[in-house]
Amino acid sequence: MNKYGTILIVDDNTAILTAMRYLLETTFTQVLTISNPDDITKTMAQENIDIVLLDMNFALGVNTGNEGLFWLRSIRKQHPQTPVVLMTAYADINLAVKGLKNGAADFITKPWDNDELVRKLKDVLDMQNEIVSLDEMEKEHIRRTIDHCHGNLTRAAELLGITRQTLYNKMKRLGSESHENPLSNDRAAKDSDKDKRL
Repeated sequence: MNKYGTILIVDDNTAILTAMRYLLETTFTQVLTISNPDDITKTMAQENIDIVLLDMNFALGVNTGNEGLFWLRSIRKQHPQTPVVLMTAYADINLAVKGLKNGAADFITKPWDNDELVRKLKDVLDMQNEIVSLDEMEKEHIRRTIDHCHGNLTRAAELLGITRQTLYNKMKRLGSESHENPLSNDRAAKDSDKDKRL
């Protein structure tokens, strides 16, 4: 069974942390728990965290979720690639929507359903691993177009609907390894085309 890396669980209730640790230790390689949100920054600087499960309220008797939103924004600012799933004490949809607007990947309510919690955490991580950046997509599209044109950058640029110089600039910016010297490859392709015509 594949495990999902390291999860950091932040909740001021140690009973919840213990229950979460037992529930998630078969799903994750490492389950880290902290009861004081002030330790989030230090823990994330020391450990490679794949996902954070964050409670929304830490002060006794306060259910506004402002503390959770503060820590959510802090995590997103310092570790924008790390998904955060929020935990709310009850089905406060307005608070969950605020959390999602501030960058949370998902939310669960307490008490939680074990299977649903595990599924949500897996889904968030699976989705994160499937997302490809626009630069990566563009780089792959350019590479395939150039390969289709047998290295002829002029023809590839025409197919892409851009100028040859724009194509060269994109290749340079994206660090395209498909051709070490695109200009010499383009000239070689032109020479090859001339040879075919003769």
